[in-house]
Amino acid sequence: MPPDALTQLSEEERLFFDSTRRFAEETVAPLVRSMDDAQQFAPGLVQQLFELGLLAIEVPEKLGGAGGSFFDAVLAIEALSTVDPAVAVVVDVHNTLVINALRRWATPEQQQRLLPRLAANTVGAYALSEAGAGSDAFALQTRAVASGSGYRLTGRKLWISNAREAGLFMVFATLDPAARYRGITAFMVEAGTPGFTVGRKEDKLGIRASSTCELIFEDCVIPADAVVGEPGKGYKIAIETLNEGRIGIGAQMLGLAEGAWGHTVRYARQRRQFGKAIAEFQAVQFALAQMQTEIEAARLLVYNAARLRDSGQPFVREAAMAKLFASQAAERVASQCVEVFGGNGFVRDYPAEKYYRDAKIGAIYEGTSNMQLATIAKMALHQ
Repeated sequence: MPPDALTQLSEEERLFFDSTRRFAEETVAPLVRSMDDAQQFAPGLVQQLFELGLLAIEVPEKLGGAGGSFFDAVLAIEALSTVDPAVAVVVDVHNTLVINALRRWATPEQQQRLLPRLAANTVGAYALSEAGAGSDAFALQTRAVASGSGYRLTGRKLWISNAREAGLFMVFATLDPAARYRGITAFMVEAGTPGFTVGRKEDKLGIRASSTCELIFEDCVIPADAVVGEPGKGYKIAIETLNEGRIGIGAQMLGLAEGAWGHTVRYARQRRQFGKAIAEFQAVQFALAQMQTEIEAARLLVYNAARLRDSGQPFVREAAMAKLFASQAAERVASQCVEVFGGNGFVRDYPAEKYYRDAKIGAIYEGTSNMQLATIAKMALHQ
């Protein structure tokens, strides 16, 4: 993080960011290449995230968490993403989607039962998307049918982050497909429940260590107290949590851009052509200036949206702007990183190509760029 950005953080926030960044650089960085090749996290890494409190940031202290803010979660996602956005995914989904949804919508009894586990040793996953329900999320077809004292789930989910690591899944299913969004209900489903299996892991372009899998429900019976919120109100939970989650993706893309920028500057100072470092050429200097400008603009958007959310002010438009711009900036910065590295930027021996691969997903998941533009335009026209 550039020195000028530190003025936007309190001393406590700066220390938290620095300690998380230090963990990423000292512990995660040596594992990045092998995890990307193996398409899975190194053994024990997720447990280290728990031990550092990075998977319990907003869980109240009385329930075993850190009692931190949403902004703290955003800082953690940013700091981890500077080294490996794939590792940041597990922290992002777990905190900004699953835990936030439970804190707002779960009953006190559900919070007492679930949040201590999510704070200590159980990863959470968020299962909304389906083959025919991506941007049109409420076209989902996974069914929940009343059965005895509970429900029976049948259907398939696709592109579910954290699926391999998770022990608890927030699953969205419909009580009545004809009712569209009015039938959607949120359920907490335990890994290993009979009738529930984690299917094929996607072979992805980027963030490859992060698991993205299909979920299969075949007459999966769950109890009535698995419902989060009220039956038929799952759409409201999804909308509100995804609005927050988009800020998290903005932070992920911001951190990615910062990481790519840092490697670019170091390489430009070391690489020599025509008798001098390429950082001395004006064309390279202008490229670095453009990169840093876009990073700072993305940071201001992301931080502003997170601060608005924490202060209870409207933030939906700002969240959409943050995700839209940060994902665009990440692609441009990562692309420029590859160009400054030249031929070395195109091979796996150097970090540039991975940042480039990882950047593309920012414009797709948790709401495509077109969906963010639609949100911004709609709100602008109704001011």
